[in-house]
Amino acid sequence: MDIRKIKKLIDLMIESDLEAIEVKEGDQSIALTRRIARSVEQPQPQTISILPRTPNTPASVTPQGRIETSPMVGVFYAAPNPGEASFVKVGQKINVGDQIGIVEAMKIMNPVEATQSGVVAEILAKNGEVVQFGQPLIRLQD
Repeated sequence: MDIRKIKKLIDLMIESDLEAIEVKEGDQSIALTRRIARSVEQPQPQTISILPRTPNTPASVTPQGRIETSPMVGVFYAAPNPGEASFVKVGQKINVGDQIGIVEAMKIMNPVEATQSGVVAEILAKNGEVVQFGQPLIRLQD
């Protein structure tokens, strides 16, 4: 793909305030993502219900969890190499900055690091699966 076209895509992203764009042209494709600076306040972690509420489960005892999401579009890898142990396992305690996976985009391996601490409750993305920007990868609990 011509560098001028890529520059035009970047300009389009800036003008339109887009966080991600993917363009396919014949057998070529490009996916661009950017992180837009938000207000100075730290965003609160997204809270979701871990267990579905049933008539026997009162709302006050439903456990809560937090989600780590994909920072870009690409292929998610749970381990550094095929046949090796995964970066994280269910029940493992992780800290901010720990590597939780890799997202391959445009033949570049991008490490995905935890943005919050907690215990891995569930791994939501499958190894080798194409993930989208913002797609949940793992669910954490305190």
